[in-house]
Amino acid sequence: MRIVNIITYILVIVGALNWGLFGFFNFNLVSSIFSGARTVGSVIVYTLIALSALWLILSPFITNGVLWLKNRRAE
Repeated sequence: MRIVNIITYILVIVGALNWGLFGFFNFNLVSSIFSGARTVGSVIVYTLIALSALWLILSPFITNGVLWLKNRRAE
């Protein structure tokens, strides 16, 4: 679960940076990497970013409000 949370944070940050670049400079980073906004690679990245955002919204409800980013120590 910890690895999933870290990966989703990274993907959501990539999505936010892409939106920031698009808003400030009219430059779509994902689209430029994959040579188009509707190419297979772009659609996969956009889908993964959207699923990551949904995971970050839903995971606190699943885990009773705890979002683990590090290993739990044995008590």
